[in-house]
This record gives sequence, C-alpha cells and structure tokens, in this order.
Amino acid sequence: MSRVPSGPSRRLLLAGALATVSAGVTGCSSDSSAASSGGSRQLRIGYFAFPSGDLIVKQRKLLEKALPDYKISWIKFDSGAGVNQAFIGKSLDIAALGSSPFARGVSGSSPVPYKVAFILDVAGENEALVARKQSGITDVAGLKGRTIATPFASTSHYSLLAALEQAGLKTSDVKLIDLQPQPILAAWQRGDIDAAYVWLPTLDELRKTGKQLTSSKEIGAAGKPTLDLAVVSDELIARAPKVIDTWRSVQAQALRLLKSDPDGAVKDVSAELGISTADAKAQLAQGVFLTPEQVTSADWLGTDGSPGKLLTYVTDTAQFLAGQKQIDAAPSEAVVRKAFYLKGLPDVLK
Repeated sequence: MSRVPSGPSRRLLLAGALATVSAGVTGCSSDSSAASSGGSRQLRIGYFAFPSGDLIVKQRKLLEKALPDYKISWIKFDSGAGVNQAFIGKSLDIAALGSSPFARGVSGSSPVPYKVAFILDVAGENEALVARKQSGITDVAGLKGRTIATPFASTSHYSLLAALEQAGLKTSDVKLIDLQPQPILAAWQRGDIDAAYVWLPTLDELRKTGKQLTSSKEIGAAGKPTLDLAVVSDELIARAPKVIDTWRSVQAQALRLLKSDPDGAVKDVSAELGISTADAKAQLAQGVFLTPEQVTSADWLGTDGSPGKLLTYVTDTAQFLAGQKQIDAAPSEAVVRKAFYLKGLPDVLK
C-alpha cells in the first residue's frame, strides 16, 4: 500500500531514512520485538493490518511450523513508505508492499535492495476515494479546491492521482494532505478534510458518513491497476533462497484456504484485526485474491525466466509517477525486470 517522495534529492532522502531506521523502524509497530540484523536463523517480516492471505499465514503460524528453527518476527507497518525505509536500513527480510511504493523503490540511482517475489492480492473495492456527505461532493471533478487526505507514497496516493487525472484535475487544483489511515479517520471526524483515499479497515469507517466517488477496482479497470506485492531483500536471496521458497509455499497455501475454507479464513482475519466475523467477511469480499496458478501466470507475476504483465504494470506505474513529478525519472522496463525474483516459480508453489 506505498516510496520516496519528490522534493529533496533521493540521496538526501535515503540518508535521512537510514538515520531514522537506525534509531528504530519508523511507521511501524511490532507484535514481538523487532529482530536486530545479526544472525542467519531469523526472519523479519513486514505486514499490514489489511484483509489478505498474509494474515492467515500469521494467525495460523504456517511459516513458524514450516521453519521451526527460525525466529520469526512479524512487524506491522502503516504504509509502504515505512517498508521502503526499513529495507534501506536492512531491518526487514520479507514484507508486503504496494505496487506503487515498489515502483518508487526501484527507481533512481540507488534502488531499494529488494525484489518482488509474490503477489498477495489485487486492489479492488478495498481501496477507495470517499467524500464527506456534508461536503456536497458527488463526483471526482467536484473535488476541485477541496482538501483530500491520503498516505503519500502509497497505492492509494497513486490511485488518487490517477482519479484526478481522469477527471481532468491537476494536483494543484486540490489540497493534498499526507496522513496515515488512523489520522485520516480523526481528521475526517473533526471535519478537517473533505475527502480521503485510503484502504480497509479505515475505509469502511469513512463510508458510514461519506459517499464513495471511485475505487481502485474502477481505476484498475481503466488501465492503472494496483496490487499488494511481497518483496524479499537481496541479502535474503543470497543467504537463504530455500527460505523464500518455503515462504512462498505457505502464502500459496493461504490463497487456497481463502477459497477452500472461507469460514476459517474469516475467523483468522477477524482475530488478527480484532473485528467481528461479519466485518471480516465483508472486508475480504472487497479484495481480489488470485489463485497460486494465476499468480504465476503470464497475466500477473510470471515464472522463472518469463515475467508476466506485472512487469508492464510496474513500469507504467513508474512512468505515471514520473509524469506526476512524484519521482525524478522512470526506470526502463529492463531495470524493473532486475527487481523481479522469479527463481523456482511455479514449482515451489505446488
């Protein structure tokens, strides 16, 4: 769900991120204390409190059972910008990350040291743009001159920019505010903002008193899809590629459970998010979850030696962000290809 923003040079931004991460991983909290960088028998996994197969893996301890000799730390993040910072600071081995922050991460002369290794889900109605009913706004064009909040450097930010462009608006036509999901809800309740583009579960709270103007499903259908990816550090690829295979295997298991055991999946998500099973079921229904076979198909991630359409999606995302002056320049497709880790696919998912 998030990249390094425009403004100061990328080198200065990365240096600042390194300083921040060295003091403690910014924008995240840990279910158990975050592991330090020493030792090979550990895995530090970044995740989002967002309905997905990732939460099933965590709740059922599928990875812990598959890798009993490893100390596994699950570290919660609020957005992809924090994930990128943590990888720069070598504080993560594996993490969930939106396709837009990933596109930012692989751009520039000092790309974040990670590679995409899996697709967790495709954004659907679980990310959307909502306006406060009291604002009187009924469509995206009506946002001109209004205040909109979104987590900068996230998939929601990317989709918001795309929605504005489709409606014939420039970013200078609105006032954009960088807020994480919980602060968005507080600002909404105070009446400080007119609209917000954000994801579940905050999104559902906004819908109670708001009007949905568009969603990531609609924006994706119009040619700008966003996804929740999973990335692995270059260091882990070099040190323990078999661990990545195991991790992919349990993620594939979770995707199958979403379809074969929907009631169990709902209970897992309910427990992880601390919400009712009814709410968990409704939130899961808004996402688009691929089968493992679809993940490795030509339409999506692809296989070893043959990347799928995700390569084009990420390249196009970077080009759009460059056009919006969110990044200095877009990487070529060949450069993006180097940030794909497809070794072992699809066999390791079976």
